[in-house]
Amino acid sequence: MNKLSFVLVLTLLSRLCLAQGYDWVFPESEKWTFINEGQELAFSIKTTSSLPTRFSLESAQELNIQFDSLGNFKWLPSYELVDRIAKTKEITVVFQASIADGQRLRKAITFTITHSNRPPVVEELPAFYVKQASNNTYQISGDYAYDPDGDPIVFKAIPSQMPEESSLTSQGQFLWKPSRGQFNALKTNPLFVEFIAQDQPEKAEIKGRLKIAQTQQDLPPELLIVPGDSLFTIKEDETLNLKIYISDPNGDDNIRNAGFLTKDLRVPENCLKENTPLQYEFTWTPGYDFVEDVEKQLINEITFFTLDKSNNRSQRKIRVRINDTENMVQKDALQFQKYFTNLVSAMQLINLLDENQKQLNQDYKKARKGKKNRSIINATLGGVTGLSPLALDPDNSKIVSGVGGTTVLTLGTLEATEVIGRSKEAILEKIKIDIEIRNKVQTAGDEFAKKYALKSARRNPEFEKDIDKLRTAMNDQKLVLLEIDAFQKNQPKVDTQALRKVFIDFSEE
Repeated sequence: MNKLSFVLVLTLLSRLCLAQGYDWVFPESEKWTFINEGQELAFSIKTTSSLPTRFSLESAQELNIQFDSLGNFKWLPSYELVDRIAKTKEITVVFQASIADGQRLRKAITFTITHSNRPPVVEELPAFYVKQASNNTYQISGDYAYDPDGDPIVFKAIPSQMPEESSLTSQGQFLWKPSRGQFNALKTNPLFVEFIAQDQPEKAEIKGRLKIAQTQQDLPPELLIVPGDSLFTIKEDETLNLKIYISDPNGDDNIRNAGFLTKDLRVPENCLKENTPLQYEFTWTPGYDFVEDVEKQLINEITFFTLDKSNNRSQRKIRVRINDTENMVQKDALQFQKYFTNLVSAMQLINLLDENQKQLNQDYKKARKGKKNRSIINATLGGVTGLSPLALDPDNSKIVSGVGGTTVLTLGTLEATEVIGRSKEAILEKIKIDIEIRNKVQTAGDEFAKKYALKSARRNPEFEKDIDKLRTAMNDQKLVLLEIDAFQKNQPKVDTQALRKVFIDFSEE
């Protein structure tokens, strides 16, 4: 072996010895491999070799790692790299070094990436155009308010920012029914309402803003009928009462008028009355002649409408079914007439019985006086008998005196009984019958007057039966014994006051 070959062998051996001692030089920090999403990691790597070295990466596709051949490393992990549920993710990268002496080094480094929560994003929202006196709803769209990490979002209202009578749900639905004053204020000054968008469960927040303005469309007015039924069923004597409320999305001052149309001209125009320009009331009673008896019922259509100043029109149609109904006014009047007439008849009979009782009482007194006068007459006749012999022949006077005295006494007794007075027992019997019938009629009349004092009671089917009972009481069979007519004609006219004196429960209803 010559000298040159020996030198080459020594050089090769020395290099082999040095290659066996090459190593990597990474950052000295213990946690340099731990990194958060969105946090940049930058460092430079070297080897212990002093020879020129070329660096490269393996298994780093689609990670957007910047690494040059000089060993300069820079990496900003994207926020989508780690799942929000898993929280962390490990990624292994293989570093390679090619040294000028032909040696190569490989080193696998595992990076631990931690998820970083980002607050929600609220972009500029489309304007919220509201209508007056309407329930306006605005949903904050996920196209404009979202969480970049995919976290659920909860919306919160800022009380000081919310207009009166408005609300914001946690799902981002804004509800507001502006009053007339609030709506008019929006004409010159649109309203900006701030709110909070918060992700869950990290509670990261961001403020958003919603612009509220008047609607830019020329919309027709709105008409509301209360009750809100489309079919109403009433009787002829019932009243249909409806409340009509009108509003205009473009402002109440845009309302021009309101009215109604019907195919039946018997519904008068004055049934619709204007309480305010925005509130009307419809009141209608068909009447007993509206439906013919043969029809039983009739259906009428009524269309309510309202117009704004631009002639935009809104209308609501209702149907009214009118059922034929008995004329209760006439029936009540007829029933009252029966009630009144029968009580008048009862009162007149009572008056007749009272008058008859007075007459019977007088007759009874005369009968009692007739018995007293009979004794006086007998005594007087006896005296006349004693004088009779003076007018006769002396020879026959004693016989005539005896016979004549007896005859005159008998005639006096018959005169007192049949001519001068009446039978006391018969008169007492009639007085008893009179009082009995009078009390019976009074009791029946009192019960009848009280039971049917109200017209609602006289509508009861028992009313006619009780009339018959009252008339039966007045037509007592014993009346013929009193020799009076219970229904005499030419009775004086009776007023209600006189009737109430006899039957205190009588009512003029």
